[in-house]
Amino acid sequence: MAEYEACILWLNMAIDMNIQDLLVIGDLDLLVHQHPDKNFSDPIPVRIHNQLAYYTHVEEETDGKLWFHDIKEYLVKGEYPEHSNHTQKSILRRLSNHFFHSRGNMYRRTPDLGLLRSVNTKEASKLLEEIHAGTCGHI
Repeated sequence: MAEYEACILWLNMAIDMNIQDLLVIGDLDLLVHQHPDKNFSDPIPVRIHNQLAYYTHVEEETDGKLWFHDIKEYLVKGEYPEHSNHTQKSILRRLSNHFFHSRGNMYRRTPDLGLLRSVNTKEASKLLEEIHAGTCGHI
């Protein structure tokens, strides 16, 4: 989802700058060119819709464990999941650097020093419903 958000951000910026021709190369790397070249593909018209999009799907935890279970176990008990290999242990150690456990809750530190509380599927669904129905909902 972040890739699409980045692409939309770049497109909105190009529109704000009144760019008439935009060349997209590869993984959302946007290059602006001022003079169309015959070797490029035909232009694709782009329209901006002011209608909001909502993403309300939350994946179920199929194994019955929370998505952050292994991280929490490592932080609280210092234990790796059973049958984990060297690479998986290394990844878990790296991931755990961004999390901490406090009063039964798991938090993730953000680059701007904010904190995000980790929630289970049921809480996530409830929060999404409340956000979209409440003050952050329809405009």
